[in-house]
Amino acid sequence: MSAFTITSTSASSAASSFRAARRRALGARGVGMGETGGVAAKGRRAAVFCAASLVKDDGRPVIIIDNYDSFTYNLSQYLGDLGQDHVVFKNDEKSVEEIRAMNPKGIMVSPGPGRPEDSGISLEACEKLGPEFGVFGVCMGHQCIGQVFGGTIVRAPCGLMHGKSSPVWHTEDAATMLAGLPSPFQAARYHSLVISRDGFPDDELEVTAWTEDETIMAVRHRRYPKIQGVQFHPESIITENGLTIIRNWVALINA
Repeated sequence: MSAFTITSTSASSAASSFRAARRRALGARGVGMGETGGVAAKGRRAAVFCAASLVKDDGRPVIIIDNYDSFTYNLSQYLGDLGQDHVVFKNDEKSVEEIRAMNPKGIMVSPGPGRPEDSGISLEACEKLGPEFGVFGVCMGHQCIGQVFGGTIVRAPCGLMHGKSSPVWHTEDAATMLAGLPSPFQAARYHSLVISRDGFPDDELEVTAWTEDETIMAVRHRRYPKIQGVQFHPESIITENGLTIIRNWVALINA
């Protein structure tokens, strides 16, 4: 678990505990960390050293909604590497209103097993908190965004993808989380469900990344650009430039 992860029972105690944890860990960022996301240790340390210009130290944490998935803590690690304060809560640990009261800088909805209906408060958080604070959805979190804004979640046409790598193409748009990445780039896939192309809600969402067979790999909300999701796993060692994707989102919510 990241040194920056707090699971307190109140917003005020969470903020206080978080600041203390952050002070304790300042000297250790980027040192002695295992490799995740395909980023070399030197690159990870460089990301930490430039975090002062990336993150506004205003005391507002990112809230990670953990859908009971081990990859959640890789996402937490990356946010810590980037100097972004954050708090992890299980998807049944807090209500949406309790999270709103914390005045978060943004919401991250993690991967998880099952369908979006199995994701606790994640669907409600995307709907009610996304327009206000922004949401980054990963894998099932991405599917939650799709379902909330009118999409249909279906079986992936390619079948089960578990730890497989695929080339992913994306739009050349500086406002997406994929800005600065090559097109295509290699991405890790761990899923059997996707947002369907049939009946895709073009009035609400736009497709920003896809595979060779046109499977949707990333979306962005048209009116709320801080709501973005990726079907693949940027926090996996298989994904190229995974930390860059997280950095782009952190920059977006700190702008």
